[in-house]
Amino acid sequence: MSLSIGIVGLPNVGKSTLFNALTKAQNAESANYAFCTIEPNKAVVPVPDPRIEVLADIVKPQRVQHSTVDFVDIAGLVAGASKGEGLGNKFLGNIRETQAILHVVRCFDNDDVIHVANSIDPLRDIDVIETELILADVQVLENRIERMEKQLKGDKTLAPKIEAGKALLAHMNEGQPASTFTEELKGLDEILSELRLITAKNVIYCANVDEDGLVEDNDYVKKVRALAEERGAEFVKISARMEEELVGLEDEEYNEFLESYGITESGLHQIIRTGFHSLGLISYFTAGVKEVRAWTIHQGDKAPQAAGVIHTDFERGFIRAEIVAYDQYVEHGSESKCRSEGVLRVEGKDYVMQDGDVTHFLFNV
Repeated sequence: MSLSIGIVGLPNVGKSTLFNALTKAQNAESANYAFCTIEPNKAVVPVPDPRIEVLADIVKPQRVQHSTVDFVDIAGLVAGASKGEGLGNKFLGNIRETQAILHVVRCFDNDDVIHVANSIDPLRDIDVIETELILADVQVLENRIERMEKQLKGDKTLAPKIEAGKALLAHMNEGQPASTFTEELKGLDEILSELRLITAKNVIYCANVDEDGLVEDNDYVKKVRALAEERGAEFVKISARMEEELVGLEDEEYNEFLESYGITESGLHQIIRTGFHSLGLISYFTAGVKEVRAWTIHQGDKAPQAAGVIHTDFERGFIRAEIVAYDQYVEHGSESKCRSEGVLRVEGKDYVMQDGDVTHFLFNV
């Protein structure tokens, strides 16, 4: 399982610049005009986690494998996108499959970088994008309800799903995202699972600022931050242009660059950390001479579920898990030392995995 994040926003707000920086892939053309991204861009990026490097230094494996995050960047959306305006509408299907949405908003003034509305107003821009996403979801939901109604005569079990779908549709036709629909209805979970509505996903609001905005929140950033807090959504502040400049720097230069701006964490780290938090994800590790690897699971997953992320046979034939907490593994310096010192625990199928567990699964199929 990997974290997947879809990047949305108006044209020319820094989405493709951010994508280039985050993925260290210079294949998403950045240009100072709308609709320069005409194909959806996808990239798989290692999740930065210093713990895995520490484990690798101890174990000296043949290879190291980080958890990954998938970024999907689509063409900028504009007003009317749900009716075919612009190009972003064509690629909405690509972000329906993602787990979270990164909504990039321009929060800086620069006369040399055009804005599709010829003025900077982040709250207006957010409203334009969110309206189009709601309208796109409404269209998908209407089509699904129509199909179910045609099938109802031969399948009466569809009735609760149709009722749930219509209740959700009425909510969204009032301009509300699917995520704010709280009524408990039979069949609703099935509808949401089938349609993967964009507005049902967790949103991370991403304020894209210039160098000055990194040092101190400007008025644009304050408005976006306040909106995120009001909605209980996640918020990050980055400079896409600065992130692009970080690409390719050695560790020492990289850290010096961040320090020069008075920040300790890159935009990539912020976005992934925030994405993990918003979706309730954690990592556990396997550590052997062949491979040290991080695995992504949901907080609250039990040992058999975690084993199933490696292979379904591991979950099906789960016997037990041998577990050492990350800090104890590092303190004792090896699995054998952890075993002899009694800090290696044997856990059964009811054990709830903890972030950083160094784990060895025993199974039989």
